[in-house]
Amino acid sequence: MERNRDMSEASITLDRSQALMIPVMSSFSLLLMFYLFKSLSQFLTAFTAIAAASSLFFCLSPYAAYLKTHFGLADPFVSRCCSKSFTRIQGILLFTCSFIVVAWLVSGHWILNNLLGISICIAFVSHVRLPNIKICAMLLLCLFVYDIFWVFYSERIFGKNVMVSVATQQASNPMHTVASSLSLPGLQLITKKLELPVKIVFPRNLLGGVVPGQSASDFMMLGLGDMAIPGMFLALVLCFDYRKSRDTINLTELHSSKGHKYIWYALPGYAIGLITALAAGVLTHSPQPALLYL
Repeated sequence: MERNRDMSEASITLDRSQALMIPVMSSFSLLLMFYLFKSLSQFLTAFTAIAAASSLFFCLSPYAAYLKTHFGLADPFVSRCCSKSFTRIQGILLFTCSFIVVAWLVSGHWILNNLLGISICIAFVSHVRLPNIKICAMLLLCLFVYDIFWVFYSERIFGKNVMVSVATQQASNPMHTVASSLSLPGLQLITKKLELPVKIVFPRNLLGGVVPGQSASDFMMLGLGDMAIPGMFLALVLCFDYRKSRDTINLTELHSSKGHKYIWYALPGYAIGLITALAAGVLTHSPQPALLYL
């Protein structure tokens, strides 16, 4: 209950103007990274690492709380940092999340990249909400046009496919830069370039042991936006089902499958759209705007 209350206070509910600004700001960010990515890559990596650690901590906190309650673990120690209170278990969890992020910075492995990317996506959907279906439809329509333009038509204006160029660029690793300047041992173990966890990547040859940093063409990619935006819609549908079930059935049936109707139509619809987008990319051997199919 306390976590739900904290989330409600920290969450942002988009209004009409904010929803319209998302594709505008996304376009601005694309152009910024298209022209200035090399200059900003180390800053972006550091910022993304902090965001990933925070998101992973957010996603794993309920499991830590469950283990503490289920096993009756005493957790009296409380410390304060940055105006936040941390128990001992939360401190251990924060250390674990930081260790995972450092492991990603060192290795750049695609599994760690995906773990951090999914965590960022979940945290975003949990904190940014859509108030109604009207604003949701407007946002999806704007992003539908946004995705098609930047994938199919940006090359005619900017000389290159902006979306693909940004998605396939690799950032400089600040950890490698620091280790190199200090001549630290084990420098050769730290990857020079990183795929930022702003997309989910899967090796085309999954059993071949390919590691990000060798060739972007060896990977299939799915941007976090293609998960987060439909995820916001699914969250809205789930909230509607929950409120409808709360008004129509008693409390003992509140969490039964009877109370969740539309979500079971929305989830397969998203899965079908995602599979269609993947199939289109494989068949055409060219980048596809996933929101076109979603």
